[in-house]
Amino acid sequence: MAKLYFYYASMNAGKSTTLLQADFNYRERGMRTLLFTAGVHDRGGTGVIDSRLGIRVGAIPFDASTDLQQIAQDAHFDAPLACVLVDEAQFLSAAQVRQLAALCDEDDIPVLAYGLRTDFQGKLFAGSAELLALADSLIEIKSVCECGRKATMNLRVDDSGRAVRQGEQKQIGGNERYVALCRRHFMQRTGAAG
Repeated sequence: MAKLYFYYASMNAGKSTTLLQADFNYRERGMRTLLFTAGVHDRGGTGVIDSRLGIRVGAIPFDASTDLQQIAQDAHFDAPLACVLVDEAQFLSAAQVRQLAALCDEDDIPVLAYGLRTDFQGKLFAGSAELLALADSLIEIKSVCECGRKATMNLRVDDSGRAVRQGEQKQIGGNERYVALCRRHFMQRTGAAG
């Protein structure tokens, strides 16, 4: 029976790199995969999964209106899929996460979703919340805070490196915009510590 996996981490933990390695492993064995990524612009642009290590692979961009289940079922009909991989899974809607669960349950296609658990305010993304609720397996990819502890939070910073506390939940950026921190240092930097 196929399972829904949620690989989550803070920024800069290597989620995209891990996804691309999983994709390579399937394809190296002659198995067919289907890749999705959020339609927001990232390092590599729309429709590209781009690792910080420089590995790039094309993927189907999704937004809130994309029917992931239908696209995967159509692709599976043409030639069997061994796996569906989703990058930037925090940007999925709750309905899309249920579509991915249905791919596992009804079509017996494993789904590996990779994304952030929380935003820059320490709040769950909608896609991440639904994945935490429905995934068969939750796997944390480790990253390191500046103090050496495990980084679990994503601090958004301005051009001067100061913590940003307000704003849109979705703002794409890399090391110039986000810092992965442990909870203690996140709380200190955002002023949320008791």
